[in-house]
Amino acid sequence: MARKHDRGEGPAFACLTAYDATTARWLDRAGVHVLLMGDSAAEVMLGHRRTIDMPMDVSIALTAAVRRGAGNALVMADMPFMSYHGSPDEAVRNAGRFLTEGGADCVKLEVDFTFAPLIDRMTRAGIPVCAHVGSRPQTAALTSGYSADGRTEPRLRQIVADAKAAQESGAALLLIEAVPPETAAAVMEIATVPVIGIGAGTAPHGQILVVHDLLGLTDQPPRFASAAAALGEETRRAASEWVRRVAQGEIGGQTYSMRNKRGGGDTDTKQTGGPANPAVTTGDRA
Repeated sequence: MARKHDRGEGPAFACLTAYDATTARWLDRAGVHVLLMGDSAAEVMLGHRRTIDMPMDVSIALTAAVRRGAGNALVMADMPFMSYHGSPDEAVRNAGRFLTEGGADCVKLEVDFTFAPLIDRMTRAGIPVCAHVGSRPQTAALTSGYSADGRTEPRLRQIVADAKAAQESGAALLLIEAVPPETAAAVMEIATVPVIGIGAGTAPHGQILVVHDLLGLTDQPPRFASAAAALGEETRRAASEWVRRVAQGEIGGQTYSMRNKRGGGDTDTKQTGGPANPAVTTGDRA
């Protein structure tokens, strides 16, 4: 019999989304345990209104970027809408691309109990799967938009059944989104694998947020997201300062000097206004 995965075995682990190598590098340095290249990139990176607009090839490319930036974190990749909803053969091939081309450690699927055979097939092919239950953004068209789930006893029981079917089919992780704490706790009762929560209370083993919500870059964050920084406003302030500097001819940094007749390098530089930047060298990006 599978042993229940006890939340009390250790501290909760931290997860965030990441969509590029630079952000992934800093999140990895901060000690974030899991980085998800989520299909939320369709909204926060590509400007779409729905996660279902995330292109497959773009998703793989961004996953590879996150992998290159994160040397220690586990990298998880969202499989986009319709990349695993057709034939099982196509779904397995697409999942495999995330591991081979994207360098992901596992893939995430939004599922109910009917996906159990697909999870089993992916697992037998050597593809670790995170099963996403509860509120599922890829099915938002069926509920007239994003909404919470598991708020009635029948829906609680169904989500528990979905989670149980997924883990019995080989899912290595569960993710539960936008449900009351009672529903998350019910899933925890049957969990034999780690559970990641988002908007699901504190019971799960791990917690994840969209990094833009955490950094204060989102104009209308979800109710369960609390920003830890105000980088949106700080970015606006810095950009406004750049506008002012350009207008005043105070762009900062250092200029390059003409080479001497013997081909000497740039040993002397001139300030162009604003604070000096001693890190600027002739090898810096243009």
